[in-house]
Amino acid sequence: MKLCIMLVFGTLIVLAYGMPPISRDYNTHCRCVQVESRIIPPDSLRSIKLFSEGPHCPDIEVIAGLASGEKVCLNPRSSWVKKLIHFVLAKQLHQEGGSLPKNQA
Repeated sequence: MKLCIMLVFGTLIVLAYGMPPISRDYNTHCRCVQVESRIIPPDSLRSIKLFSEGPHCPDIEVIAGLASGEKVCLNPRSSWVKKLIHFVLAKQLHQEGGSLPKNQA
């Protein structure tokens, strides 16, 4: 009987320490279920967030915040979105004092 109780507690401890952290920032799936390729006028864009691929999602995700308050997932394979990503990364590197290779886009 004692062996069964110890086995159950041991299993619970292993499960508790082996589980992923639970927080509001923990995400196990892609943020973007549907992406758009339509060109969004620059004056409508308020923010751009880039999320690289990782264990939560196999694709790069680009989320645009619009002036209307709406958030839209952009297609990272679209040519205008690639240019936008390059512009955002170049701006970030310029602020940090680095440079971006010319062939990257």
